[in-house]
Amino acid sequence: MERFLEGKSAAVTGGTRGIGYAIARALLRAGAAVAICGRSEENLRGAVAALAPEGRIVGQTADVSRCEEVERFFAFIERELGGPDILVNNAGVGIFAPAAELTVEDWRRTIETNLTGAFYAARAAIPRMRARGGGFIINISSLAARNAFAGGAAYNASKFGLNGFSEALMLDYRYEDIRVSTIMPGSVATEFGRSGPEDWKIAPEDIAEVVLFLLRMPARTLVSRVEVRPSKPRK
Repeated sequence: MERFLEGKSAAVTGGTRGIGYAIARALLRAGAAVAICGRSEENLRGAVAALAPEGRIVGQTADVSRCEEVERFFAFIERELGGPDILVNNAGVGIFAPAAELTVEDWRRTIETNLTGAFYAARAAIPRMRARGGGFIINISSLAARNAFAGGAAYNASKFGLNGFSEALMLDYRYEDIRVSTIMPGSVATEFGRSGPEDWKIAPEDIAEVVLFLLRMPARTLVSRVEVRPSKPRK
């Protein structure tokens, strides 16, 4: 793989498995130094050990729904890697039930992880990106950000909100050489919502390739939103 990210550093939230892990591995193979976070110490240690042969990888536990833990993670990145040039907001949860059957904690956890967590991470990353002359923020959203479905009240709300946040963020910082893009996958073959055969779904590595595609774009061009679907979804 072309190592076009040599000398760059990247942060990937929720990078211990699934889409986040695939993105972290792709960034390492492209030459970036990468910091990942996750809520589980065991999963974090395992992911860092598995990714270590690919390049410079560091990790710290963090729950992105907690502002103080996100701040601690970015201070760690600054100490270890000098600060992020790239942020991939990937951490997410899915709790699915009709609205009146959601607990208040279900709602809070979904919104605070999928939406507020992206705000916390961008808020921590942007001053550090400014100090490094610019950067790139990629938010992993979902086709559920435009297609509501029964049982998806909390998840739909979090992803609709993430898209709106991403668009405003892009407008806020486009003249400071901080680009913002959103990737909206359909069904991806991960533990997230897994049921039945997976061979028709998007692979996590395919989303990682989209991340690399965005990062390869010349600075004059911004692909602000990418929708990704299985070629042949289950009928």
